[in-house]
Amino acid sequence: MQGSLFTKLAGRIAQLEGEVFPLHVGDSWLQPPQGAQMQDLASSDHPSLHRYARPQGNGALLSALAEIHGVDRGRLLITTGATGALDAIANTLLDPGDEVLIGAPYWPLIRGIVTASRGRAVEVDMMLHARGEELGAALESAVTPRTVAIYINSPHNPTGRVLTEEDLAAVVAVARRHDLWIWSDVVYEHHAYAREPVSVLSLAPERTFEVHSFSKAWAMAGNRCGFIIGPEDLEHSAILRRTSTHTFYSAPTASQFAALSALRDGQSWLKASRDHYLASGNAAADRLGVPRPEGGTFLFLDVADQLGPKGLEEFMHRCLDRNLVLAPGSSCGSAYGGYVRLCFTSAPPAAVARGVEVLAELLGR
Repeated sequence: MQGSLFTKLAGRIAQLEGEVFPLHVGDSWLQPPQGAQMQDLASSDHPSLHRYARPQGNGALLSALAEIHGVDRGRLLITTGATGALDAIANTLLDPGDEVLIGAPYWPLIRGIVTASRGRAVEVDMMLHARGEELGAALESAVTPRTVAIYINSPHNPTGRVLTEEDLAAVVAVARRHDLWIWSDVVYEHHAYAREPVSVLSLAPERTFEVHSFSKAWAMAGNRCGFIIGPEDLEHSAILRRTSTHTFYSAPTASQFAALSALRDGQSWLKASRDHYLASGNAAADRLGVPRPEGGTFLFLDVADQLGPKGLEEFMHRCLDRNLVLAPGSSCGSAYGGYVRLCFTSAPPAAVARGVEVLAELLGR
């Protein structure tokens, strides 16, 4: 397991005083919808509130998700967020030394999830510029006899890119040619701004595990609740449930009740929150002179021309001098030590704007 630059800076971050601009973590400043907040749940309404849920998940939540996504309930598993979902998938599918192709720059935790399952994460530089067949060619060149899966994330963390159907068809073609699994991370599915997101599961239902989360769309990151839709073959979903039973057993019961409430009654809140996020992201991009995000909650900025002899660490310290906390691009791939990631939803819009202004000044923009 690799350490990170962010780990080295953690002590200094903890000592910051005054107004801090915490634009490093992919979280929301909003509270969940009314009815879906923890204080809204009472054991008088939910007698099983403090008991284990069924390992597969709360029955009513499973039924609601099956109806929304048009799938058999047997393909669903409620998980401890997307992180727990991907951990369960990795532990189910990987033997020691098996390789997973990860489109880089990537969500920082995926490399560690693969490594912790005794697999090998193989970075494929393709998420910034590769399109369509070019994207497929990048994956093709990285396949070896030990490759078993491709991890893909759209809307994308950290670049904000929303992959097109042509992009995803190229991924599917490589997966089918080499009989690979696809791990499709769609936790930002409700935050696609430039175009409607395309489901890899719809293109390759026989080999895709699709990972969802209530953390992002519903501002429930602390609840640790997500879900997986498995392939058409119910056998692999059954095996996945056995794996998850021996890791997290079941997702938090109260969190599943909150998730069900959000699905039933939170649609107007979801639309309003999306509008807030989009406005904040567009304002940040415009001030920094970079393209507006196609989706997600991040901007991924090239700051290489501002780096001195000590590289990104020195620049991060300059940001901390102004109480601005960003995520280092090096956490998203070995080729991205000249980048920083900024989350435009982790603080109220006015605070984000002040943090963005600090960054703009540091960049001379």
